[in-house]
Amino acid sequence: MKKQIIIALALLVGTFSFAQKSEIRDAEKAIRKNNFAEAKSAINTAESLIGSADDKLKAQFYFVKGQAFYANGTGTDADMDIAIESLNMVEKVEGKNGKYSKNVDEIKQGMLNTFLTKANAALEKKNYAASSAGFEKAYKMSKSDTLFLYYAAATAVNGEDYDTALKHYEELKNLGYVGVETEYLAVNKETNEEEAFPSKAMMDISVKAGTHIKPTIKKSESKQGEIVRNVALIYMNQGNNEKALEAMKDARVANPDDASLIISEANMQLKMGNRDEFKRLIQEALVKDPNNPELLFNLGIVAAEAGETDAAKGYYEKALKIKPDYTDVHNNMAVLILSQEQAIIEKMNALGSSAADNKKYDELKEERSQLYREAIPYLETTLKLRPTDLQTAKTLLNIFSALGDTAKQKEMKAKVEAIESGQN
Repeated sequence: MKKQIIIALALLVGTFSFAQKSEIRDAEKAIRKNNFAEAKSAINTAESLIGSADDKLKAQFYFVKGQAFYANGTGTDADMDIAIESLNMVEKVEGKNGKYSKNVDEIKQGMLNTFLTKANAALEKKNYAASSAGFEKAYKMSKSDTLFLYYAAATAVNGEDYDTALKHYEELKNLGYVGVETEYLAVNKETNEEEAFPSKAMMDISVKAGTHIKPTIKKSESKQGEIVRNVALIYMNQGNNEKALEAMKDARVANPDDASLIISEANMQLKMGNRDEFKRLIQEALVKDPNNPELLFNLGIVAAEAGETDAAKGYYEKALKIKPDYTDVHNNMAVLILSQEQAIIEKMNALGSSAADNKKYDELKEERSQLYREAIPYLETTLKLRPTDLQTAKTLLNIFSALGDTAKQKEMKAKVEAIESGQN
């Protein structure tokens, strides 16, 4: 009796195997006819029995399944995910040098090129969701190319899909992704601009051909700081400030000399309303990077908001010594100077009509005029650097009118009208 049962089971297994092979052959025939719907149907029928198959049949099954769902690049996004998973299973079952490895590599390369082409095209159209999905698929095709996962995260951030971005960034962190790459650069003789090459060989060919000069090989900056900053900002966006600070502090421990991380943490503290901590961190960053005009600019803003006018002026002046064309500093310096006008006006309005009060009024009026004169150079520089800044032009028009400078008033009136007409 036992012998009969064993024979019966063996016959049953043989029947299953024959059915699988039949369905797989049907799928292969349908693929050759580009009838991918029929191929998928046959594969789905064989799927339930594949667990009992040997590795040889499994490899064939997953190879055919990958082809069926890829559908020569016409499959849906969901189908593409299935195709990627199936083709990866072929290698898992039979190894890197199996019967189907060469064919799988060719299909995967075609898929990878398709995903990257679509991802880049979507990025150019600012379709960030589609671009991110494309780069994610490219990464699934080639897990060693973590740069694709980085692009998937970055484009998700641009599309404000923070959940997807966070998922990718966390995976990059777990992988220990640094993002430092070798860059091959040379100057185009015709445009005099530096251009990047995909390889040293391509760069050398262009230099030898005489179209490019000054070949340079250098390492790109690490992307770790950017990744951690974005993770922290996403947590903040989600209202999880504790996780945001934790992420930023972990990054600072790993990169203690990175002043940009200190600045990022400072900006986080500012968004959370912690102005004292913001100021402390900016000053800490300034010790590491004393010639950074942006740090001085930020300290100037904090001091101005705290009513520390002289301190704010000092920071702004230091920033302009380092970067004379820093537009925002010129603008903020003018705003800081003119902010003192209100106190003068209130004193003028509080005076009576006695001779002493009239004298005091004239003194205050001259004090206000002096503020105007002090602000003019900063406003004029702001307008020079931002020629279409209507608000700055109107402020200058009002100041020249108050000072009685008819020539400048007329000139600025024409400027205001020109800006307004250009905006309509």
